[in-house]
Amino acid sequence: MERRKELGGFIPKREVKIDSIKVPELDTFEEFLKGSGKLKASTTMVFVRILAKLLRDKTIGQNIVPIIPDEARTFGLDALFRTAGIYSSKGQLYDPVDSDSFLYYREDKKGQILELGINEVGSMASFIAAGTSYANFGINMIPFYIYYSMFGFQRVGDLMWCAGDSRSKGFLLGATAGRTTLNGEGLQHQDGHSHLMATTIPNFMSYEPAFAYELAVIIQNGLKRMYQDMEEIVYYISLHNENYCMPAMPEGSEEGILKGMYRFNEGPSGKKNKVHLFSSGSIIFSALKAQKILAEKYDVSADVWSITSYKRLRSEALAAERWNMLHPKEPPKKSFLEKTLEKETGVFVGVSDNVKLVSDQISRWVPGGLFSLGTDGFGRSETRENLRRFFEIDAECTVVGTLYALSQRDKVSKDVVADAIKELNVDPDKDFPVCL
Repeated sequence: MERRKELGGFIPKREVKIDSIKVPELDTFEEFLKGSGKLKASTTMVFVRILAKLLRDKTIGQNIVPIIPDEARTFGLDALFRTAGIYSSKGQLYDPVDSDSFLYYREDKKGQILELGINEVGSMASFIAAGTSYANFGINMIPFYIYYSMFGFQRVGDLMWCAGDSRSKGFLLGATAGRTTLNGEGLQHQDGHSHLMATTIPNFMSYEPAFAYELAVIIQNGLKRMYQDMEEIVYYISLHNENYCMPAMPEGSEEGILKGMYRFNEGPSGKKNKVHLFSSGSIIFSALKAQKILAEKYDVSADVWSITSYKRLRSEALAAERWNMLHPKEPPKKSFLEKTLEKETGVFVGVSDNVKLVSDQISRWVPGGLFSLGTDGFGRSETRENLRRFFEIDAECTVVGTLYALSQRDKVSKDVVADAIKELNVDPDKDFPVCL
């Protein structure tokens, strides 16, 4: 009985005895919020710069655990070799072939980076070990595991589930994401479904940012929720390798970024028809180009929305729906998605570099439903331009899909859709990508 008393009772239980830590405020990331001007960057490159900044932070820098399975140079993380070093219990035992370069492959007993080779299983084991250290050892470690997004949920999905089930904390970065954005490497690498798989793990927060400021807002929020507010969650963020100019953060967009959606660019006024284009990641530029074509050629005003998290939108909508079901006599609650769109008119079209089910998951809460364009089918080696036409998510196919959705509401005639197919050089008899 004395032994039981000393151990805290008869039934083992998980007791977390650790203080929270103060994380950097959003203004720490100001350089990412104000836009890049004429300089182009990918969200993967932006993440590397954010990580380097966090590693230098005097409060949390020493708590960060960068984890890389072999692709350090692919992601541009070799810039951290010199400053952070690669951990090795025995230090550098050989002369690396790049020892004469400034950013040589430097191993050190005090190194901070875990470079685990082509070993996603070992990398996830390290992620879970670091991610649960707050409970198991009373140490707040902050793992950032970056990998080819196709090599995450698809390759080590059981360990992803284990991380959630173990109440791990940390960031999983699925880099080089998108079925058409990572061009030229075929079906082995071209991920278009990791966000669908992420929906299966309850305590995973899933985001697909398009811009640097979105990524900065999401990472800062993740740090705050996990290590300051002490929530036991994991952030999955997909990153892209397409370079483009990063815009400045629109005023008042922070809430929408975190809750899953905000209006990024409003369409012109005075047009005959109104539509809303939902997009994420690099494909937002297909939507922006489609917005221009729709206005100039088809008298359609299109608002372009950045959808940062379909999972977050769906989860909150389901929570509101459940509350209403269990409180039938109370005034019904509305989710952020429903409140955001309740006054919007027109048709809604989703276009993304993911399979259609990713955007379809919010369709029933969208007024009139959501017509989705996506990348169902196997990846293949081609140029981005040809891949996006193949999967029918480029600007021209987005225009055709939008006009078709309008025709289903009798807002435009079917002749307009047929003429657009010809004018925009879209092949109506091409094979369905899923069948190839």
